[in-house]
Amino acid sequence: MLRSLKIENFALIDRLELDFSSGLNVLTGETGAGKSIILDAIDALLGGKTSGRAVRTGEAKAMLEGHFNLTEQIRDWCDREKIELLEDEAFLICVREISASSGSRNKSRINGTNVTKQQLESLRDSLVEITAQGQTVQIGQPGVQRDWLDSFGGGKLLKQRESVAERFALYQQADRNLQQRRQSEAQRLQQLDLFEFQLKELNISNLTEADELESLENERNRLSHSVGLQKQSYEIYEMLYQSETGEFRACADLLGHAEGILLDMVTIDNQVQSILDVVADALAQIEQAGRDINVYGANIEADPVRLQEVQERITQLKAICRKYGPTLGDAIELRDNLQSELESLTGGGQSLADLEATTLARKTELIEACNTLSKLRQQSAETLETQLVKELKPLAMEKVQFQVGITHIAPTPAGSDRITYLISPNPGEPLQPLTDIASGGEMSRFLLALQSCFSQVDSAGTLIFDEIDAGVSGRVAGAIAQKLFQLSEDHQVLCVTHQPIVAAMADQHYRVSKEVIDPSGKKSKIVDESTLRTVVRIHPLNAEERKVELAQIASGEVVTNEVESAKAAKDFAESLLQQAANIRSGQTIELPEATPTKRAKATSKATRKPAKVK
Repeated sequence: MLRSLKIENFALIDRLELDFSSGLNVLTGETGAGKSIILDAIDALLGGKTSGRAVRTGEAKAMLEGHFNLTEQIRDWCDREKIELLEDEAFLICVREISASSGSRNKSRINGTNVTKQQLESLRDSLVEITAQGQTVQIGQPGVQRDWLDSFGGGKLLKQRESVAERFALYQQADRNLQQRRQSEAQRLQQLDLFEFQLKELNISNLTEADELESLENERNRLSHSVGLQKQSYEIYEMLYQSETGEFRACADLLGHAEGILLDMVTIDNQVQSILDVVADALAQIEQAGRDINVYGANIEADPVRLQEVQERITQLKAICRKYGPTLGDAIELRDNLQSELESLTGGGQSLADLEATTLARKTELIEACNTLSKLRQQSAETLETQLVKELKPLAMEKVQFQVGITHIAPTPAGSDRITYLISPNPGEPLQPLTDIASGGEMSRFLLALQSCFSQVDSAGTLIFDEIDAGVSGRVAGAIAQKLFQLSEDHQVLCVTHQPIVAAMADQHYRVSKEVIDPSGKKSKIVDESTLRTVVRIHPLNAEERKVELAQIASGEVVTNEVESAKAAKDFAESLLQQAANIRSGQTIELPEATPTKRAKATSKATRKPAKVK
């Protein structure tokens, strides 16, 4: 239930705060007074489509805030969306800021947490349901009647519809894979041959390391110069460690002799100890280098066979690099990519026959799911037909016939059914599409009856009706009033109306009006017209104010206490309120309509002075 609504700088509203009650809340006022702006604000608050043009002229942004009672369903939603509850956990606060600048984003918050438009839309159905006569165009849109039927069918039907959507997506993907394969089969086979040839050539080359070519070239150089390397190794060994020719003394011998002299010196002056340490370290390193070069030279062998193998491998790898490189690493990467491309071209291992079989299986699953959904829709349609006719009969459509036409179509994500609402308002007339033959008054009653059916399965706590009684009068208006009252026993109902009979049934009655104010915010008398602004005001009516408002709605004229004719209009208003009270208490009473005589009398004698609105 909507407990309160705060509106700032939205359309013609500068600032407005409203508290709503449970039961039936009615908004009345002259045409163009701004009643629908209140409902537009509620719609925008909960993620409805809006733009910067909705911001009051001259202001940077509009702010909307609504407080809603907290239900178990809303608690579950908050838990799923990680929205923290308020401390008292009594209600939910929704806030939306609408920027006048096209470059700024509108912001929405739930209990202070920023939420997306998608999150708001998922919450909206648990909070409000808006119905208006203007939905005539919406009803005629493809899929709307189907969606309404599915919503009426409840959880089992909606779950099956989700299953159909999943299977449709699987079938589409399988069919897309199949069609792509068929359309590009010749190109695919050519590409497949090329990739297989390239991959085979790369695999035969047995590529492992990206630096293999560099390593092989080093080995080839070593094998090609093995004799020279052996000779040079021996020469270095003699220079460093041990000279066998006697032509010169080895480095190790010289350093050893120097070390001996330093040892004698250090016994006399320890300042040469650091020099002794350096020479000792140098001697150790020279001796190690001599031993290492000796081992290196001893291990070098001339191996013509290995040299030939290395040369052939280098030639092979260089050919691979020229064709698939430029580097060996590039060739290895290409080989791995070719493997993935081949898997893609073969359908991840599936042949054309496999793809055809998969597509057929997916289509069969989709058709079976659609058939199950159609059966559930048929059951839902039969129930809706019975309940809707039952709801329409008290609305002065006693002879109405209604049928949900279900026509088979090709499978879609929503099933394989086209839904058409067929109606015959009068005996002897054939069933025809609702949007083709229903008058404005009949459409109003149909929408109200439909909402009455949905309210039995609807989770929304607040039902909103925007001039749902437009185009009707007299007994039909009385029947609509009773129907709205019945709905308000289980839901909070907000209703914009021009019907005095409907307004008389309200638990809370609000009057909406426009005022012209000066810059100070006061009603204007004689000031500079260029500074004047128009604002919307809303006022909850007390018992006496309700009588005046109902009298004015019924008579079409402003009623004051300054003339005797006001009594007739007020007497009529009192009779409406009394009979509405009797109906609310459970008595079966025919609500009156203002007869032409009464309307004429009230109109001819009413004083036409503007009423004062608090």
